[in-house]
Amino acid sequence: MKIELAESYGFCFGVKRAIKIAEDNRNSATYGPLIHNANEIDRLKNDFNVALSENLDTFRAGDTAVIRTHGIPKQELTVLNERNVNVVDATCPYVTKPQQICEEMSAQGYDIVIFGDETHPEIKGVKSYAVGNVFVVNSPDEIDALRLREKVAVVAQTTRKIEDYQLIVGKLMATHKEVRVFNTICNATFDNQDAVRKLAKKADVMIVIGGKNSSNTKQLHAIAKEFCPDSYHIESQDDLQSDWFAGKELCGISAGASTPDWIIDDVVKKINLLANA
Repeated sequence: MKIELAESYGFCFGVKRAIKIAEDNRNSATYGPLIHNANEIDRLKNDFNVALSENLDTFRAGDTAVIRTHGIPKQELTVLNERNVNVVDATCPYVTKPQQICEEMSAQGYDIVIFGDETHPEIKGVKSYAVGNVFVVNSPDEIDALRLREKVAVVAQTTRKIEDYQLIVGKLMATHKEVRVFNTICNATFDNQDAVRKLAKKADVMIVIGGKNSSNTKQLHAIAKEFCPDSYHIESQDDLQSDWFAGKELCGISAGASTPDWIIDDVVKKINLLANA
């Protein structure tokens, strides 16, 4: 069986930047998981003594708090600064952008519509920057229930599919006089989704590697499954099953933006062993 990696996969710019920031701040703690990959978080803990805290109250004056790539709510950032915590911001610049847009456009009197998952940490942070009406939707159907004024500004979660965002925008354009649209889906998301789509069309089996709670990895897996029914979302080599590869000729591999190369390498080695057993 042949193994082929997607043309674009794995660590994006924002994740690489965040990990470098964490490694440069030994003996610190991240507020919330730095990225959606438990194995990489364990590596930072073991090799650089970068702890993980999900409780704001654990940080005291003089502590170093590394802000997760997904960002945090504005009010929580204010609390950390007021406590004289040494705040090191590892928020991805692609996430900072919709935060700024929400703050600026809402201050100008626009209602804000965010396309994304309201429970996701990125969206919790982005939403907190709006100073007026702000709504989070996951599908075009949800727009009907919103009580929006005429001026609307819309942003998207950075890891969403552009085709789904276009449906949201189209619905708003059809029902409102003034709609300001900001394409806040990051380039790495575009590239990885295009690459997994291309590979899945010719693969017999697809393996998509990334955290189970990683939004962008879930999107990659959904795209892969559209074109290759035998597509599996795994976190590490331990999740692989030998029967997935029986009778297969081409195994395609992609990985989410929070998946480090060492995990991908381990998966490729394990697949080779299973396929040739």
